[in-house]
Amino acid sequence: MAWEWIKTFVYLSMCVTSAVGNKQASQKKCADFNNTTWQQYRQGTKLRVQYFLFTRNNADCASLFTQDCLNQTQKHTAYFNSSLPTKVIVHGYRPLGSKPSGMSDLAKALLREEDLNVLVVDWEFVASFAYNLVVENYKEVAVQISELINKLMKHGSTLESFHFIGMSLGAHVSGFVGTQFEGKLGRITGLDPAGPMFKKAAPFDRLDSSDALFVEAIHTDSDQFGISIPVGHVDFFLNGGMDQPGCTHLDLGSMYDYVTCDHMRALSVYTSALNRSCSLTGFPCSSFEKFLAGKCITCEGPFTGTCPQIGLLKSGITVTPLLNHEKVYLLTTATAPYCAHHILVELRVSPLDKSADIQLTLITVGHPETELKLKLNKDEMVYKMVTAHPAQLCKIDSVQVKNTGARFFRQGDIQFAYICISEIPQTRGLAPLCVKNINIGRGGPWSRDFVQLWGVSRDHRSTSSLESKSFWSIILC
Repeated sequence: MAWEWIKTFVYLSMCVTSAVGNKQASQKKCADFNNTTWQQYRQGTKLRVQYFLFTRNNADCASLFTQDCLNQTQKHTAYFNSSLPTKVIVHGYRPLGSKPSGMSDLAKALLREEDLNVLVVDWEFVASFAYNLVVENYKEVAVQISELINKLMKHGSTLESFHFIGMSLGAHVSGFVGTQFEGKLGRITGLDPAGPMFKKAAPFDRLDSSDALFVEAIHTDSDQFGISIPVGHVDFFLNGGMDQPGCTHLDLGSMYDYVTCDHMRALSVYTSALNRSCSLTGFPCSSFEKFLAGKCITCEGPFTGTCPQIGLLKSGITVTPLLNHEKVYLLTTATAPYCAHHILVELRVSPLDKSADIQLTLITVGHPETELKLKLNKDEMVYKMVTAHPAQLCKIDSVQVKNTGARFFRQGDIQFAYICISEIPQTRGLAPLCVKNINIGRGGPWSRDFVQLWGVSRDHRSTSSLESKSFWSIILC
């Protein structure tokens, strides 16, 4: 299995060319990542790690982090301020000839949120070799970073002030740095920690909750390049941790973008979450299937009612002592800011003579429609499911249901006692939107419009053969 991963990464290395663009070329004075060449790869390159410093004074142009950044001897140098928190960004494995993407965007997003030091670790000279060789050497990279942390502590920094953000293999590098300091680093965020050669590794050899005072991980590709097991105090599994929305299209640019889309989504989502345009809230649950089945719609229990969120805060977690390897699930959209509103759909069906297939559609004007396909069984009457919708409950204009059973199956009418939709978590006490007594013929569509008037939602119109009663429900957007 390991050899198959090695061959995959070698293939990607051959597919990818240099990521240096005109914009980077025009900023020659800004520090930039090393770019390992094929000749260096064949000859073997001595391990070399360098660091870039971003502050609010140079958020758009990284400076090479040198001793001058500590002793403030040169006016043109961005200074490291030991009295401020420090974010350390560590990239992961890179195909030969490419440079890490998204690092400067993440640094800028962090600086918009808070006045701090942002150090970006450049270990390209070792990260671009064959994957198995990179894994063999990642601990040496972590040791070099640890030496820098010790030097910064002599200038006034504290271990608690360091927050490591590691992408893929960089998450395990960050974890081993934490191991060097006996888990006393302030925080580690693993962005889809690498899975190949780590899924069966001992906690000492990979990112683990013991590596910092607070460890979190965001999983987006656990069936391919990411790790599938929980590794932090809290682990966010986006869309079940695999197959991210929008990553199934072939028009993503290069073959590399297509293959790594799920894996890199963790970085994109985390960067987007820092802008606070919307919340990315996770729900604790034992499995993704149970979450989708509507069995985990609150944050009672392990989080005492506070749903954990992706972002700079400690995921909104206030429980003490911290939980360990707690899995939380959430759904996202295909594009930034990736936030989706979690809608719980509940329906009750009268007894059926035969199983049936239906399609339920949530419609908000100006947004993509949300379609749900559901098989109704003879021995089951009540159904629940969680879906992602781009708009709030109070902005859903209509719900449509269609009996999609095959014609030759001779499926008859379907009688619904009710269909209800509500937004979770139900923290604002909003009543669900419900319609009752619905009859749908075979192949015949049914729809219900919701008219929003002065903060009140009203069941307005039906196209079903059996008219249902009007209702009122207080909805505050």
